[in-house]
Formats: sequence, structure tokens, C-alpha cells
Amino acid sequence: MRTTEVSQVLRRLATQGHLIGDTWRASDGAGSYDHRYAPTGQVQAEVGLAGADDVESAVSAARAAQGAWAGLRPVKRGAILFTLADLLERDGAEAAELAALDNGTPVRVMNPGVYAAAWVRYYAGWCDKLDGEMLSGEPGLSYVRLEPYGVVAVIPPWNGSMMGMGQKCGPALAAGNAVVAKPPEVAPFGMLRFAELALEAGVPPGVLNVVVGGGATGSALVEHPGVDKISFTGGTDTARVLMTAAARNLTPLALELGGKSPNIVFADADLDAAAFGVTIPSVYTFNAGQACVAGSRILVERPILDEMIGRIRKIAESLVIGDPLQTSSQMGPLISQEQYDKVVHYLEIGKKEAELIFGGRHGAEVVPSMPRGYWVEPTLFITEDNTIQICREEIFGPVATIIPFDTDDQAVAIANDSRYGLASGVWTRDLARVHRMIRDIQSGNVWVNTYMQTRHELPFGGIKESGYGHDSILEYTREKAAVIAVAPATELATATPVPMPLTD
Repeated sequence: MRTTEVSQVLRRLATQGHLIGDTWRASDGAGSYDHRYAPTGQVQAEVGLAGADDVESAVSAARAAQGAWAGLRPVKRGAILFTLADLLERDGAEAAELAALDNGTPVRVMNPGVYAAAWVRYYAGWCDKLDGEMLSGEPGLSYVRLEPYGVVAVIPPWNGSMMGMGQKCGPALAAGNAVVAKPPEVAPFGMLRFAELALEAGVPPGVLNVVVGGGATGSALVEHPGVDKISFTGGTDTARVLMTAAARNLTPLALELGGKSPNIVFADADLDAAAFGVTIPSVYTFNAGQACVAGSRILVERPILDEMIGRIRKIAESLVIGDPLQTSSQMGPLISQEQYDKVVHYLEIGKKEAELIFGGRHGAEVVPSMPRGYWVEPTLFITEDNTIQICREEIFGPVATIIPFDTDDQAVAIANDSRYGLASGVWTRDLARVHRMIRDIQSGNVWVNTYMQTRHELPFGGIKESGYGHDSILEYTREKAAVIAVAPATELATATPVPMPLTD
């Protein structure tokens, strides 16, 4: 698709507002956000923000529609979601360009429509397979039902675009829930287009509602008593605010939060593969390092330290940085002025705390032809001190730090010396070491001799301050126990009772 056509799609999505039931409507006066094209810093659309009345209407529409959606024959629900997956795949070229306009993701690096289609298609196949569990024995027949929560509030991250909707809405809808999704104002367009395609696929009005906004919109949504479950991906500090809001109604949450992931390279590793794995997919090209799983702490065994630095430098300096709409671009800009300022601030901190190996330039120095873009070049520091600020805090940009180590135990200790525990990487040919690392590293995901590759069947989530819960079909269902007595009541009266748990 031509870029001019996708720009028209973006402006249409910005103008038509929020999806509530079967109606697209403008905001109720909660203000607007000037969405800027990240490579140039120029405003390309005005995004209306949802207010409390919009959220109220969206939750009401979801509650009204959820029962019929859950009561639909599972095979029919699955068929609608399979159709949605087909439509997402059909419009994959549009989705890739829309993501470039939305948050600066290069079209060469990721096609969010294809990724979203894969998530939705996988979960569509689950619709007629949520069977629970059957038990036999006294007092008769017992079974466990898996039921939808009801209305799920979905808050995807701005770096996920359309893919985040597929990853969260796919299982939520497949399980029979209705959804109110809140795309962030800084990157709403892929998520709004997902909602359009859901209606086209036959998802009934009200089953998927979309309200765009920032923190105030999110607070109104998670505080709403009509929301039965919350799924949030984003920053740890924001999650604390959401947890406080959700506590008022004891609404359960699933949280996928930040990270400061270790990527550990041992001397016996395939160094070509490792050098690629700790740079290209890990911390530089994928969203310019704006990824919760970014392996921004590169732990390198000391005998290969100099060689790995040379290999990483060669790869990083060969990357083509430029307009994400150009197929030659391997790395794009940061998403916004705010994010740019934050990363530049960390660059200055890093220059005081550690030794700069390469990079560190930003703005017009990186892409002179687009001097107002939010550019930061791939940057690498080195330090022996894992306690410094750039090793402790999530930078969310193309900035990594090498930390040398001498023993396996030291590598594990450095890896685990973090408040986060989302992901980790291990590069080695030693199979026994592989299993020790998987056992000992404190993270929800461990990649061995690869990075940022996963399967739809696997859970994805973290521990410690990286959150809890994960996007899977079971996360969007709750269990109900049923016991059916088959013996006569007189026999039951004389049977030895099973004690109930003590309660207050």
C-alpha cells in the first residue's frame, strides 16, 4: 500500500474517535493529544482522549454484549476469530506502514498485522477446547468449569501497536469475555484499526470496545466496578498506580512490566550468533531498544571480552538508521520527545558512570536529513559495577552496558542482582551449564542461543518487579467447582464428611 493511503487511514482513525458498541464517536471533551511522526517531530493527527463518560459507555456496552458472546457456540466464536485473523493478515502491508507512522517501527523489522493474526488464529482454535476437568469418586460426579470473567480491561503497550491487541484480545475474546481496550494516545492507530477489522470479521457490537487515552482514561477504566479483570503491559510505576485503583473493587490483574534483562555470553559460545543475538533482536533494531525484554545488560566472560566488543561494534555501526517507512532502514527513532529526552538524560548519566565504547550521539547528528526526529544511535558502555544507574534502571532505548564476569556463579549473581525478572539470554555450547542457568536465573523467560523468540503456546510474563500473570487462555478464565451427589440423601447424611476449610 502507498504511504499516502496509509496516512489517510491514520487521519480517518484519528477523526472517528472511540469504538463504543457499534458506534465510532468523538470524545466527550476530555482534551486531545498532538500525535507526531517520530522521524520528523511534525504533528500528523490530533487524537481525542476518552473521558469518564466514554469509559462508562464502553463498559456498559461490554456488559450488555458479553453474555450473548459467551453463550455463542464455541465453534462459531472461533470462526469469527479465524476470520479476524485472515483480515489482519490480508492487510499486513497496511499494518506495517501504519506502525511506522504510529510509533516509528521500521517496516523492515516487524509486521504487526501478521504477528497479531498469528496470536488471534492460535486462540481461535482454543474456543471449543476449554473443557475444564472431570473427577470421579464420592460423593458422585465432580467437575471444574472454565468460565470467562465477564468484562476485561485490556491496556496494551505503545510499543506493541496492533500486535499487542492480538496478544491480549485474542485469548480474552476466545474465552468468551467482552473487552474494553485502552490504546495509549502516543500510539493508538494500529489498535484502532484492529477494532475496525474485528467489526468487519463479525465480532458483535459491544464485544470489543476501544477508548483512547492516557493515565486518566486508564484510571477511570480500572476503577470501574463493571470491569472484572485487568490486563496491563507497561511500566512498573504505572502498574503500582493501577493496582491501587483496582484494589477498591478487588479487581484481579495480570501485569507484564519492565525489565533490565541480562544477556550472558560464555567463552564457548558461537560468537557470531551471540554477537548478532545481543545486538540486532535484543537491544538495537527492535523498536530502537524500546522493548520490555531488551537485553540491555550484556554479561561477557572475560577471556572473550575484547573480541565480543569488536563484533558488537561492527554490527552496530553497520546498521542503517533512518525513516521507518523506507525498507532499507533497520532502526528507527524513539517514539516521542518525552522518550527522547529520557534516553538522552541516561546517556549523560552513563558517560559519568561508565566508559563509553561507541555511540552516544543523538538528534540531527544521527540522521541529518531529519534533524527534528527523535534519533539516538546504538550505544554501548562498559563497567564492572552492576550497581550504577544505567545498570539498574530501564532506559527503554538503544543503550546497552557490557559487564565482564569470570565464573558461572558470578554471572548468575550479576544477572539476578536486579529488581526486575522478565527475560534473560544465555549463549553457550555446554548443555549442563544451559540447564543450570535456566534453573538459577530469576526471570520469567530464558532464551538459550537465541533471543526474543517465543511460541504462542508458551506463557510470557515475569517475576519480581516485572509483574505477574501472562497472556494465555487460562489467564482470561476462572474456575468453578461443581459437585453432583449420586447417592441417596440418607446415605449422605451418615457419610463421613469432608471438612471445609476454616473461614473467619
